[in-house]
Amino acid sequence: MQSQDVAQRQSSAPAGPTDPVVDVEQAEAALVEHYPRLVRLAYLVLPPSLGRNRRVLTAHSLTQRALPRGRTSTSVIPAQSTGQGRDGDPGYAFLRLQVLRTALEAALPLRRKAWPKRSQLPPLLPQVWGLKLFPRSGGADELALDQRLSALSAPARAAYVLRGLEQLADPDVHRVLTAAGVDDTEAALGEADAVPAQYALLDSPEFDPCSLQARPTDLMRRRQRTKAALAAAAALAVSGALLGLPGDGWGPDGAAAPSYAQNPAAEAALDPSRLTKVSPTTWRSSARTDFSVWPARGDLTGDRALLRRALAVWARPGETVQVSTTPGTPSGGPAGPPQLLYAGNVDNARVVILHDGLRLARYAEPKDGTAGAALDFARTDGATGAEANAVVLDRTDGNVRYLTAPWVTKVAERDLLKPSSGAMDLTITDGVTTPLASPAIKTGSCASWNVLQITDDSGTRLMTDLGELVPARLTTGRPGKTHDAAGAESLRTWAPFACSLFAVRGQGVRSVNAWQYAEQPLPDASGTAAWVCTRAETWRGGGERALAQFHTPGGTYGAVAAKAENVPACGTRDPHVLAGVLWKSEAGTWYLLAAGSRDTASISTTGGVEQTAQGNLLAVPAKKGTQAGLKAILTDGRSISGLR
Repeated sequence: MQSQDVAQRQSSAPAGPTDPVVDVEQAEAALVEHYPRLVRLAYLVLPPSLGRNRRVLTAHSLTQRALPRGRTSTSVIPAQSTGQGRDGDPGYAFLRLQVLRTALEAALPLRRKAWPKRSQLPPLLPQVWGLKLFPRSGGADELALDQRLSALSAPARAAYVLRGLEQLADPDVHRVLTAAGVDDTEAALGEADAVPAQYALLDSPEFDPCSLQARPTDLMRRRQRTKAALAAAAALAVSGALLGLPGDGWGPDGAAAPSYAQNPAAEAALDPSRLTKVSPTTWRSSARTDFSVWPARGDLTGDRALLRRALAVWARPGETVQVSTTPGTPSGGPAGPPQLLYAGNVDNARVVILHDGLRLARYAEPKDGTAGAALDFARTDGATGAEANAVVLDRTDGNVRYLTAPWVTKVAERDLLKPSSGAMDLTITDGVTTPLASPAIKTGSCASWNVLQITDDSGTRLMTDLGELVPARLTTGRPGKTHDAAGAESLRTWAPFACSLFAVRGQGVRSVNAWQYAEQPLPDASGTAAWVCTRAETWRGGGERALAQFHTPGGTYGAVAAKAENVPACGTRDPHVLAGVLWKSEAGTWYLLAAGSRDTASISTTGGVEQTAQGNLLAVPAKKGTQAGLKAILTDGRSISGLR
């Protein structure tokens, strides 16, 4: 059943026969979940002649304008998906079409006798003054592919991207291009055939406009010509943002940018001799179990020149330094001398890890120089015990090495998708683990999810790499009574939902909990399904994501039934959850299934199906494509709506 005000919620672009009809709530949910992919799609289709900075800003602008107009309070209960990802999501299909249409418009030449389209003009928002933003540089293969794509017409680029990034067959590409306004789709597909099918490269950081580097534009000229810039420079000098180097002058140091001011506090923070180095035995007698009692390890802890470069780059990274920060993490220089956790040779790089009480900073440079140096930041305030057990030391060729806490006695690698398989022991040398496969850089299908299993005197726990310096802790159990996901039952709970961790990579996640809040006997004697809520908590205390997932007997993966961000549901503050899904039995009958947590007294549906069931489970016959809203009454009389 389609919503009655669909026409009011379409974008200003004319609707074609293939345009998906979608509720605005569906579109909003799809935009939140798939925003990075939609922006990447726009970036790849936009004309390279715009320049990387304007392509980045335009890609974000087009994606943010893709939502349909209007509002509705109707909650859409999606049909059960037979696989993972975006397939069959009308909200995503609608947004993809809108983004593609406007990106193709942006590639059209301006005409003298016609007003320019909005997408052909520089974006009003987002806008950044004084900075140029561009994705991280890839390798030679990515550069070659970018050059080949730049030689294609916009429709041909769109065809190539839909084939590679979206993995659409040619008939589907033809349909989408036609809906986006391309007149000659066959010519576009034929032109795209001239570019080698290096589709895996489209997932490279080279084409990721959500993971950016920032550099000044005309900084020196503006500093010379405007009093405001000079005043700002003076203020920065006072606050220590433009920091000087101790001892040997004020010029560039390695990959660091030049310094133009001297400040005693800044000098102290950047003096390698003032770094805090904790004794290797301090942790044994300390009541604390956090990063403050980690000893300084590695074979280069006495390399003053390396430590000086790491501190200088932290304070003022140069133009060639690749800088990344987890959300909510300040990236400015240290306020005082930080603590050294590690300095040593790792694979083909020299790595330094520093801690200032609130953040971890990881500096890495090639062994043969400082070109290509990288600086990563992660927020760690309040990390204790399990949260201070390990730090990512290095990622190479799809593998990751960890630096573990001094109290860790054993580490192993485990596939979260295979709960019955054993754990493979890893070797620890001076706190450094042997490499294990990282799921953080996976693309395409999800056939495994390798996690780090850590054992210390307090027990065993699982940590997963989500593309940040600090791995996220995995737990199970009812909110407020969670425990580490290490036992056999916890492993079975997590197995069908491991791949949903894709959705929270790079979000500053501190821990992820999987809570099986209900079991539901399926109609037509189809067995028993599990309802599980996975909730990711962040270091910054915002941006939490909750997913209600549905898993049927014999299925490898769970299906996302509902999702929400920045809500207390399924967490310690509000340990309740309600979600529903359309499900088709083996007999071919469609049902509307819903489940709430155990303190749910009744569940009611509105819209396409109107029914009330006592208790925390509901199962009623329905038609395919039915839309309905959910509402539940808790045992304490409070009313809650479905997670969305």
